[in-house]
Order: sequence, then C-alpha cells, then structure tokens
Amino acid sequence: MKHVSPSALAIAAAISTPRPRAILSQSVRADNTDPKAMISVIQAAFEEFKKANDEKLKGKADVVLDEKVERIDASIGNFQKAIDDINAKIAAAAFGGGAGGSGLTPSDPEYTEAWAKFFRHGDDESGIRSKHNVGPRAAMTVGVNTDGGYLAPIEWDRTITSKLKEISPIRQNAHVQSISGAGIRKVYNDRAVVSGWVGETAARPATGTPQLGILDFVPGEIYANPFASQNLLEDSEVNLEQWLAGEVNVEFARQEGIAFVSGDGVNKPFGILTYVEGAANAAKHPWGAIKVVTSGDANLIKSDSIIDLIYDLPASYRIGAKFYMNRLTQSSVRKLKDGQNNYLWQPSYAAGQPATLAGEAIVEVPDMPGVAADNIAALYGNMELTYLVVDRIGIIVLRDPYTNKPFVGFYTRKRVGGGVTNPEPMRALKIGA
Repeated sequence: MKHVSPSALAIAAAISTPRPRAILSQSVRADNTDPKAMISVIQAAFEEFKKANDEKLKGKADVVLDEKVERIDASIGNFQKAIDDINAKIAAAAFGGGAGGSGLTPSDPEYTEAWAKFFRHGDDESGIRSKHNVGPRAAMTVGVNTDGGYLAPIEWDRTITSKLKEISPIRQNAHVQSISGAGIRKVYNDRAVVSGWVGETAARPATGTPQLGILDFVPGEIYANPFASQNLLEDSEVNLEQWLAGEVNVEFARQEGIAFVSGDGVNKPFGILTYVEGAANAAKHPWGAIKVVTSGDANLIKSDSIIDLIYDLPASYRIGAKFYMNRLTQSSVRKLKDGQNNYLWQPSYAAGQPATLAGEAIVEVPDMPGVAADNIAALYGNMELTYLVVDRIGIIVLRDPYTNKPFVGFYTRKRVGGGVTNPEPMRALKIGA
C-alpha cells in the first residue's frame, strides 16, 4: 500500500468531511509545502469529488451535495495551483530561466558593487562616476543610459528573467529569444509552389512562384516604479537588489501575462488570442490564423469538443502539446466524462507533473478568458513552436529621490515583445454550438 503521511490524511479528511470553510482552509494551508503530501491530498480529494459529482449527475442533487461538490472542487483547484507553482520552479531551474542573459556578458564584481552603492546613495556616492572617470552627468559611460538610468548587472538581469519564467506561464512554455538590436524580422513563404507530371518530351510551362511575407517582432517597453523609504535604504541589513527584484518581477509578470494573451501590439507584444480566426490579427501571419474548434454548446464545454480539439491538431505537433486555460475553465472541464464514463481531467501524480485533460498536460493561464458564449476558453498545442517572446537585453534602473520625498523611487524598465511565429501548432476552443 502506498504510504501517505499523517498530515496528508488529515487534510484529505478535512476535504471530504463537511466542516466550516475557515477550518478547512486552515488545514489545507498547514501542509502546502510538501509536494508528496499535496499530491496525496489532491488524489484523495478527486476521488471524493468524483463520488459526489456522480451522485449529482444521477439526479440526487440538493443544496448540501451541490455545496460539497463546489467545496471539493475549490480545494482541488487550490492544491493543483500549489503543485503547478512547484512545477514552474522546477522548470525554471532546469532551463536556467530562459535565454535572457545566459551566456552573454560575464559579471563584473566591481561594477556590481558600484551599482549596489548607487541603490543606497545615488550618483554622488555610488562610485560609478569615479570608476569610469566621468565628469558631467550628460557624459556617457559604461552602464549609463542616455536617459539617466543605469544598466543592471547581468546577474541581476538573469535573476529577473528567471523569476519571470517561473511566474509567467506563456513565457515558461514559449520560445524566448534574447536580442541586442531593435527587433527580429522573420521571412515566410506562402507555400504556393506548383508542380505537375509531364512526359519525357513534353513542354514544361512555368509553375506558380511562392511569394514571401515578412513579420517583424519588435519589443515594447514595460516598466515598474516601486518606492523605498530613506530608512530602508540606510539599513545595511536589507538586500536592496533582492527587494527591488521582488517588487519588479511580480509587476512585470502581471503585465506580460496580459500582453502575451491579448496584447494589441501597441507598445506591447501581440497576444496569441489576437491571431485566432476572426480576431484582430487573423490575417497578420502569412500562413493564416490559429484554427478554431467549437465547444458543442452555446455556453458550455462538451466532452466531444475536447477530443475534437486534440485530434484537429496535426500529429506532427502533438509532441509537446498542452492545454492552456484559466482556473475556472479547469473547474468546468473537471466534470467532463468520456464515452466510457471516465473523467477526462486527472490530477498530478508526481512532483514536476501537471494535471491532465484527456491525457494532455494543462497549464493554468490566469489571463485566458472563461467559459462564456463566443469566448476562446482554451488553447491546445505546442506553445514553443507557436509563440515567440523577444527580450531586449538589459534592464535599466533610474533612481528618483525627488518626486515623492522622503521616498526614493526606482524607475525600472525592460523591453519585451512577442507574437505568433507559426499558427499551425495551435488550436483554439471557442464556446459555441
């Protein structure tokens, strides 16, 4: 028999037994750092969910049963989110946080030390000027931006990029390309090559010639502007670089998450949903739009549409394909069954492994639309082959002690772009009959 920790059993009992929500949530939080315990709990909870939902499907539903189904469903969602967070950290560690900064300029301890002094004291005492023999502020030096900011050391740049990969599900699964120029230009042909069979001596008339299309991937600018008190800056025990990284990466990830899904391309990335059939950029790519499969109901997702979505994707793109949906959509598909009365959704069974839908991995994307008429409630496909994230190397920090005295602002900006490089490895599930 598989060993289950006593704490895991206690949490499983809390989930399956009607108890006040405050007590339930307290019990669940008590052991949410142990992956094995969480996996054991979510498996036990899912068994309870299936039993309760089966009773509901048999027409035995009442207020108590409905509340139980929703309570267990919410608990499963909480634990699966915690497991997904652990999986994201594993992925970020395994891949080094993406391409941002990896293998580029080596770290410079002297500059890093001067940059840290710049955090606390500003230009006059930072040592950056004296290091480079800089006179007036307008003079250009190594690491100094023309707007008055300073280029973050490469190791700090890597820290931010790694954290973004851990938080942002699209960045984590897409292809990330670091650039040092203004953008990337990709050339596509329209595949309009024409051929034919001829006899040995027959004429060979000219055939169709493919036309070329060009897509530019140009980074927009994302920024954060956290403020620190003067006392915090003067406290030598506080790691200001770590503090600023924590303030910045959450805001950057939040903005990126929105833009990678639905961005309009104006000073930001083009979101993947804008390339779906009928959307704003459906005609943007030379190879067409991301194809749509309907859910089978004007307001719901039906089991058959999940299977249709999977098999509509060409077999050559199935390797690495995943579902992308928000948490509420996961709650909806958790109730679906196949023709043999088996539930299509299954929880994680090991650390590093995601929940699955019809055997395919699920990635939670908070910024995806929910289940409602005409919404794109889910994507399915290979995100790495479909979507490109462009990182302009270098994070610029401008120290501002004047705007909001006695606080010091750290205006931090980064250039990020994105768009679909190939629509064919992705399918979209649209709510509709």
